[in-house]
Amino acid sequence: MLSEQPRRIGYVLKMYPRFSETFIVSEILAREAAGEQIVIFSLRPPTDARFHPELARVQAPVIPIGRSSSPRRLWETWREGMTDPQIASGLSESLQEMVAVEADEAEQAITVARLAREHGLTHLHAHFASMATTVARLAGRLADLPYSFTAHAKDIFHRDVEDADLARKLRDAHHAVTISRYNLDHLRERFGDAAVERLHLVRNGLELERFEYLPRPEMHPVPRILAVGRLVEKKGFAHLIDAIAALREEGVHASAEIVGDGPLHEELAERIRERGLEGSVQLTGPRTQEEVRALLQEADLFAAPFVIAEDGNADGLPTVLLEAMASGIPCIAADVTAVGEVVRTGRTGWLIPSGDTAALAAALREVIAAGPERRRLTDAARALIEAEYASDGQAARLRALVEASEHPVAADRPVAPARPLAPALAAAPVPRS
Repeated sequence: MLSEQPRRIGYVLKMYPRFSETFIVSEILAREAAGEQIVIFSLRPPTDARFHPELARVQAPVIPIGRSSSPRRLWETWREGMTDPQIASGLSESLQEMVAVEADEAEQAITVARLAREHGLTHLHAHFASMATTVARLAGRLADLPYSFTAHAKDIFHRDVEDADLARKLRDAHHAVTISRYNLDHLRERFGDAAVERLHLVRNGLELERFEYLPRPEMHPVPRILAVGRLVEKKGFAHLIDAIAALREEGVHASAEIVGDGPLHEELAERIRERGLEGSVQLTGPRTQEEVRALLQEADLFAAPFVIAEDGNADGLPTVLLEAMASGIPCIAADVTAVGEVVRTGRTGWLIPSGDTAALAAALREVIAAGPERRRLTDAARALIEAEYASDGQAARLRALVEASEHPVAADRPVAPARPLAPALAAAPVPRS
């Protein structure tokens, strides 16, 4: 039976808030709703110009973890950490590892360890098995706290990922989480016993009450296609533009709205112009989660033409695809990594080969012509999301994993008294419109 005692969890994140990482906000909200107390450590200041209204519901204080502008300040951080006997002991035991990492990471680990003890935290958790997990792992060693992390996609598949570093993080974690069966199998095969013993499947969660199921028996006279994501290679939006052009050549007219921003904006805009699709395909820029939810209710179908980028970067299982499936909109998605776990041709949507423009055009044509058959698939898609991706279930699984990590602190290692958690700190203005 799970303890009724509230957990006090420190979330170590590279940047918070971040416009594209709605899944982290949803996870924190679900854990807070389940009675856990969260403190957020942000290792970099936010850079996004817009933020989702859901941030206003997060109760956790947000603590920016600065980086030194001079060697003197770094030394002061180190000296300040040495005033805590536990951290001093941890620094002595971990000196070789501390000097092996980047100076920023070492300094931030000391600061997170000190603040974790000041706040009476019982566990540290990081998202992405990269820099944030490096800091959480070291901070946990210094503060004698268990740590865990969630592995997603880029932090697993990118060509710059170092196997030795990821293996060490798996070995030292109390537990690790990944978001799909594909990732779980891949990491267990790649890392063997360390991954088998410590790695758990916990799927990302949605607040399902926010995504009303609205099946749509009829389409607009000119079907409206929605695509959402950063304008980067792995999203495959160039293939969607080409597929719309191919449909038009066949006499099938459709419009597409591509929501998001990123480095490929001008390249995609030029592709739209070259194919004469200025009146049919729009790049509408970033939108909040609430705005995307409204667009999901208005569009006729959702397209996610993912590809694997040249650097190995690939999507894991984007939250917006789950949101689309929950909303009753027919979904077409390309088969990369874990996408086939939710989009199943003939059952919950249309799964196509990655990078195949002709297959995408054919699927678009089939969805448009499907008629009442669409309702059977969207009903099944909603049922799948309800069964496997509800945020309350996610929170319960994460809580059970953390509870198993709790242990009494040794008597000779004094713990700083817990401070009451402060109200949420507004890291950036939250739009109300």
